[in-house]
Amino acid sequence: MQNISGKPISFYCGIMKLKQICQVSKYMRSTVRFLGQPAAESHPHLISEGEVTPGLTRKEFHNRRCNLVKAALNSFRGVKTVNHHLFVFPSATTVYMTNDIPYPFRQNSDFLYFCGFQEPDSALLIAANSQSSRNGEHVAHLFVPRKDPAKELWDGPRSGADGALLLTGVDGAFNSNELEKYLQFYLKDHKDFVLWYNHGSPVHAEFHNRVLAQVMRDQKHKCVESTTAISHQLRCIKSEAEVQLMQESAKIASESFKEVMRFSKPQINEAQLWAKMDYECRLRGAEFLAYPPVVAGGPRANTIHYIANNQVVADGQMVLMDAGCEYHGYASDLTRTWPVSGRFTEPQKLLYDATLRVQEACIRLCTTDNSLDDIYHQMLLFLAAELIQLKIITPISPFENKQHLARKFCPHHVGHYLGMDVHDTNDVSRQIKLKPNMVVTIEPGIYISENEFTVSPEFRGLGIRIEDNILVTNSSPVNLSESCPKKVTDIENLFLK
Repeated sequence: MQNISGKPISFYCGIMKLKQICQVSKYMRSTVRFLGQPAAESHPHLISEGEVTPGLTRKEFHNRRCNLVKAALNSFRGVKTVNHHLFVFPSATTVYMTNDIPYPFRQNSDFLYFCGFQEPDSALLIAANSQSSRNGEHVAHLFVPRKDPAKELWDGPRSGADGALLLTGVDGAFNSNELEKYLQFYLKDHKDFVLWYNHGSPVHAEFHNRVLAQVMRDQKHKCVESTTAISHQLRCIKSEAEVQLMQESAKIASESFKEVMRFSKPQINEAQLWAKMDYECRLRGAEFLAYPPVVAGGPRANTIHYIANNQVVADGQMVLMDAGCEYHGYASDLTRTWPVSGRFTEPQKLLYDATLRVQEACIRLCTTDNSLDDIYHQMLLFLAAELIQLKIITPISPFENKQHLARKFCPHHVGHYLGMDVHDTNDVSRQIKLKPNMVVTIEPGIYISENEFTVSPEFRGLGIRIEDNILVTNSSPVNLSESCPKKVTDIENLFLK
């Protein structure tokens, strides 16, 4: 591959990296506080030496890229004579709510997973060849927004190429406007290659339309393979460092839920409970809530994804809150249902305890013997048994009828994978057996409409869901959100303190 001066692009990249490394000490001394994201030198309370993001080291990110290369090349079933592989991961871009007012930026999860760089309008390129499949050997280059004092005056600091190299430990870093030139060099130097890129759902529209669509039209690539399935398979199994981050995320959400429950009272507005949850999570170190929460008082709990959160919760009603936080890139996702008065009525308690027994039985099934779908089918049977006991449904012996009737009162699945995203790694089937270091949610519910006249009046309008975050291990499952109260007595006791 040749650049303008006639030298190979690999030579050019090597010289650039050498220059960047030589400038690191000077750069750190003079501009460390102006990097585009926290670093060990500027945020020692958050990040230790050698980490890219809190808790995650440069070595871990390098190993992730190696695992990507090994998994992709070993699974590739295309043209066997193709030796070269190019992986492209664009970052997210800034999205504006109006004119020049941006929404809070959140990095694309796959891009973040493989390099840890937090700035928008960037791209990670990973080059490998067929000999790399054994050990995952690769060359990783980042393309990032260039330093621009005028823009940084308004929007905050950028790391620039030098800062990106320093932060992430990739093999080379360049300005984003050099991406097109880099790819032109790559096309010149390679007769054929496999392009690994999520072209079906482009993350960055401008990069896709201006640069990557042109590469895809070039006849030198033999095929285009999506990165999504492989990256999701890798992300689904958490490292020990990731488990610790998820444990902390669940702990923050659990402790925050306690404060929200204590804060509850009759006639409180759902929006106030939402605000209290947001405040308590941020107070404990979370960056923000992981998703728009459900705060559903009374019969509104029967709308599964109710997020209006603008009604008053009357005395004697329960509130269902589905909320979690994001802590250094990792989400928690909990649901609790409690009476705003601090005391369950007898019908509320009966239905709540039935839901809790089902949830605890499903948690015990979170082992390597079962898939999420297996647990779901068991959940429906557990629910049917409880609903029969409460005389909400009649005893019917056929297996299929029990599942059908239970599904009427719980129309959603038992859970999903959890990680960097709330509904994480959705390319991973819920039919596969669970594996150690997967994290899943377990969230059965019972929802009875106000208009469900086949049910006794005392249960009508009640909606209950209980959700925890479960780490799968080689032995018993671990409830990461165990500290969040969910027994009737524990919830009621919160109101006495």
